[in-house]
Amino acid sequence: MDEKEKLTQALQAKKENFEEWYPEVIQKAELIEYTKVSGCIIFRPNVYAIWENIMNYFNKKIKAYGVKNAYFPLFIPESLLRKEAEHVEGFTPEVAWVTQAGDTKLDERLAIRPTSETIMYDAFSKWINSWRDLPLKINQWANIVRWEFKHPKPFLRSREFLWQEGHTAFATKEEADADVRYALDLYKDVFENLLAIPVTQGVKTEKEKFAGADYTTTVEIMMPDGKVIQGGTSHSLGRHFSMPFNIKFLDKDGESKYVWQNSWGISTRSLGILISVHGDDKGLIIPPNVAPTQIVIVPIYTNENKEKVLGETKKLSDILSKKFSVYLDDRDGYTPGWKFNEWELKGVPLRIEIGPKDIEKKSVVFVRRDTGEKLSVEMKDIVKYAKNTLKAIQKNLFERAKKMTDEHTKHAKTFEELKKYVENNRVLVPWCGEEACENKVKEETGAKASCIPFKVKAEGNCFSCGKPAKHMVYFARSY
Repeated sequence: MDEKEKLTQALQAKKENFEEWYPEVIQKAELIEYTKVSGCIIFRPNVYAIWENIMNYFNKKIKAYGVKNAYFPLFIPESLLRKEAEHVEGFTPEVAWVTQAGDTKLDERLAIRPTSETIMYDAFSKWINSWRDLPLKINQWANIVRWEFKHPKPFLRSREFLWQEGHTAFATKEEADADVRYALDLYKDVFENLLAIPVTQGVKTEKEKFAGADYTTTVEIMMPDGKVIQGGTSHSLGRHFSMPFNIKFLDKDGESKYVWQNSWGISTRSLGILISVHGDDKGLIIPPNVAPTQIVIVPIYTNENKEKVLGETKKLSDILSKKFSVYLDDRDGYTPGWKFNEWELKGVPLRIEIGPKDIEKKSVVFVRRDTGEKLSVEMKDIVKYAKNTLKAIQKNLFERAKKMTDEHTKHAKTFEELKKYVENNRVLVPWCGEEACENKVKEETGAKASCIPFKVKAEGNCFSCGKPAKHMVYFARSY
């Protein structure tokens, strides 16, 4: 491998220039391939494997909670989509329609799934008849198509993306409200414990809530470019859908009642968030808890000692593979230095180097992807040190992301202070709750309300109109 090829593989953009760095890293790390349809990408194995780990983790959690997976059609008849007026008004601008099959024009337009409430709830009305049928907890893993925007950014803002959508129905509002928070706490768990990304939990303003919801809760995430992004949402739908879809049950008291419903989802946007938050000038950094390959072993040898070194690395790989996901990079035709660069680019958390001198000393070299720190480890302690090192990497990535979030979080009391900070930060301000004050921020700065954080007490007067504050709210530019 010559120097020109090494240069081609290495990143040219620096992360501080995020708009150039992001598309370069997702291509050179072999995460995506663009297609001829704008906003629709190929998920290559390197990134789909991360999504599989998220799915596996998530499935285990929701199944323990009593959720069952199902699958509903991609195509939704227009008559179903229009059954809930607020919902269809919110989604119509984004809907892609099928109007013709072959040479035959369809009698009714079919929406390509922008979300599945309407087609699911048509079925729920048939499945729910008695209090014995409740609670109903259904999840599906699916693709989604939303068309209305001009500048797609893979994972972060795509026309077609993958997600899970949980849909639940309960006899009482209290049960439904508890379910909303269950899902939101699960998203916090996924981001913080799996992806090493801190989140802010809160509720969306009326203006920003999901179309057709009583209220929307969210996990909001700070990005390195100073914007915020919505990581996952859990919506209380109340009876907005159960009434038009006639989802009723006969209660224990013999009375016919409408169910209380929720929907909640997390998508492959989480992959773009992971890439953006943790990556650096060398490429990706994948947290160990979600990494498809946690450890890569790179043997260092010459023709004279090749057989001996490869024999030892194979033994080492077999030992570590019992506890971790391991890749032994014994490929010929590539120098160790080229391999180091490749695995740094692809974000493998821990690299182990082993050569003839290491074998003589009965040790190996650990190299951390997050810090670049090198550590000599005795072979007899390798499993223990690998476990501790991966744990330390996971913790460090979270702490770095938390520090970045704190640095991009400002507090303001007045509109002038908000405008001063909001260019590259999220800004927490006291707010009266009036939409006019919320709209003023959008009109004058381009920022919008991110969320009203839980457990943050309102203080003082509204940043805009001066009336007594009802909430504290974050404003920020967003994806």
